[in-house]
Amino acid sequence: MKLFEGKLGWSLLLLLALLFPFVAGNDYHLTVMSTAYIFALATVGLNLITGYTGQFNLAHAGFMAVGAYTVGILTVDHSVPFWVAFALSGVVAAVLGFFIGIVSLRLKGHYFSIFTLCVGYIMYLVIEKWENLTHGTVGIIGIPAPSPIGPLEFESPRSLYYLVLFFLVVGMWAMHRIVHSLLGRTFEAIRNSEELAESLGINLMRNKVLAFMLSVFYAGMAGGLYAGFVRFLGPGVAAVEHTFDMTMYMLVGGIGTLLGPLLGSLIMPWLTQYLQFLQEYRFVVFGPILILLVIFVPHGIVGTWLQWRARHAARRTPAATPPPPKPVAAQEGSHA
Repeated sequence: MKLFEGKLGWSLLLLLALLFPFVAGNDYHLTVMSTAYIFALATVGLNLITGYTGQFNLAHAGFMAVGAYTVGILTVDHSVPFWVAFALSGVVAAVLGFFIGIVSLRLKGHYFSIFTLCVGYIMYLVIEKWENLTHGTVGIIGIPAPSPIGPLEFESPRSLYYLVLFFLVVGMWAMHRIVHSLLGRTFEAIRNSEELAESLGINLMRNKVLAFMLSVFYAGMAGGLYAGFVRFLGPGVAAVEHTFDMTMYMLVGGIGTLLGPLLGSLIMPWLTQYLQFLQEYRFVVFGPILILLVIFVPHGIVGTWLQWRARHAARRTPAATPPPPKPVAAQEGSHA
């Protein structure tokens, strides 16, 4: 029954996503939602290394930029077909993540986060300064839209919306398989206690590097989608602010859950959009709202719901009480 409820909930979300273009007021709403889907895909990847493995990677936006610039450089400067460049976006990010991971993951806790923060800033500087490769501050202009696949073309906002939604659905399905597999349990064991996990025979470095590579692979793929959707890239794609945005999405939705980062990635962009009428003062309202959420809902929307459901189930299912012991006289009589 629990599995059925899960399938029913995911099916409802997918149905709402499929129907959204028919109720959206204009193409701008489609653009906002498509961008939210792209960052949701990257946030789901960040949640794998942070929420499930316990390593807070502050260079995640840099890896997203690596995927985006892989598509931009290959398509614009070398005339590589879009889908070939897109397929390489996640691979390039994962390969780079392997080399950075084997160095950074030797550190633990805040030291790892500080190291990756520096790595992310280095990525930003490389994109900004290496003009021969990345076009520097001018950026990459004229990135082609995704090539048609048979009769399917991706020129209109609606077609791009469904394309991004397709990759988000595939990414969520793959992440569901990962976190509910033995590999996912291994990541959670590392998060809960590295010493205990190692005593159980888990290879810490190998599994943490694998989690890191899978995480940045999602970021690279999201960056490749972003390049094909926006069709213009600048160094700001690698800014650490995007990593903090994705962290906020995880915290609001529920870090360490599968649905939480997705909900946070969809709720927060729309909240900021509806506060735009306040212009520069919108953060005066947005900031306290976020603080209240963190204080009163510290486990996020999904995490709080799961905790409430677990407590409710515990109250409805009383613990089994052992039968009362026999009186001493009765025990003696039985021996007699």
